[in-house]
Amino acid sequence: MRFLKVLYIQVFIGIALGILVGVLWPHFGASLKVLGDAFVKLIKLVIAPVVFCTVSAGIGHMSDLRKVGRVGGKALVYFEAVSTIALLVGLAAGLIVRPGLGFGIDPATLDPAIAAGYAKRAAEDMGLVDHLLHIIPDTFVGAFSGGDLLQVLFLAILTGFAVGRLGPLGAQIAHGIDQASRVFFSIIHIVVHLAPLGAFGAMAFTVGKYGLGSLTHLIVLIATVYVASALFIILVLGLIGRWVGFSLLKFLRYLREEIFIVYGACASEAALPQLIEKLERLGASKSVVGLVVPTGYSFNLDGGNIYMTLAALFLAQATNTHLSFAQMATLVGVALLTSKGTAGVTGAGFITLAATLAVVPTIPIASLALLVGVDRFMAQCRGVTNFIGNGVAGLAVARWEGELDMDQLRSQLDAGPEVGAEVLESESGGAAD
Repeated sequence: MRFLKVLYIQVFIGIALGILVGVLWPHFGASLKVLGDAFVKLIKLVIAPVVFCTVSAGIGHMSDLRKVGRVGGKALVYFEAVSTIALLVGLAAGLIVRPGLGFGIDPATLDPAIAAGYAKRAAEDMGLVDHLLHIIPDTFVGAFSGGDLLQVLFLAILTGFAVGRLGPLGAQIAHGIDQASRVFFSIIHIVVHLAPLGAFGAMAFTVGKYGLGSLTHLIVLIATVYVASALFIILVLGLIGRWVGFSLLKFLRYLREEIFIVYGACASEAALPQLIEKLERLGASKSVVGLVVPTGYSFNLDGGNIYMTLAALFLAQATNTHLSFAQMATLVGVALLTSKGTAGVTGAGFITLAATLAVVPTIPIASLALLVGVDRFMAQCRGVTNFIGNGVAGLAVARWEGELDMDQLRSQLDAGPEVGAEVLESESGGAAD
């Protein structure tokens, strides 16, 4: 029974038990939402300080501060290129499978109030100027109390530049920030042992509240989202992995615990600190990982992009709305912008879809009501795809920048996360002695 001590096995068992409880005792299962929410809140509790420490210390250690702009520019180029591919994958899947064909839904029969709340929240986040101003927090500590990742990232970059200008004193401060970050990573290592319980509660709530029966009429759409996301991971991210010089399958095995945590908790943020730690363990430099991964959580949402174009086509097909080639091209272009406008918002995938439909009004926005009951099932797939995509992005930009130790990457992937961690700890302990 030794395998039961492995975290990802425990998380998998938690997910399975959650589904069972949700099916057998739906009301009780729905009441267990608090377990999943509590776990995600515990993780989010330390995300802001982890990101701040990692980014500010990484920039503070840089002797050439122009490198920050160069790494950031490369990351944004990568994000836009891969995001566009993800949008096109979702579009292609919708055109090939046509999951909404034959539904024959009359938008007039749908309750517009269901979609109105999402449309309102989307509209609030649509202004580009307002969105840019929102990145600047009202106070220094306000970003941490609000938990807005973009605001924390802004403060971390600003602090990193300030520390880098202080010369020898700045090097000492950066070292102190590095030491402080170890405390927060230690907290993560404690909290992550609650992941099986969080996954159990989240899955029991999802199945108990919405029921497996809610999947019956929309099973084709859900299956299409999963298959399209799997093909994107295998083909697109797999090719990027080959360019970088690693096996995607080994990389997925290395992140298996975090993948199960993200799927069970239905939130990619649940494994953000662990992802940063593991990419550094794989040989990517702290400064590159610290800048690319947190930014990617706002600008590199591959799973959300696949879902957005695919779901938009599904709603058009379900309501017998014809879309021309020009309208589909507009949909992709608008989605590239709106996918950034709701970064850090709970339920961002659904809100982003509402924002896109608001700008492309050909598809009735009231049709969003069709997806409310099953969106959470697809949100799990979005979260996992986003998580894997940002992991690959961190290694890709590090390789592009020449800040990736290929020997360490390959040896760690071959050894696996448990053995690799023990090797690195023994080496660092020996160096310290």
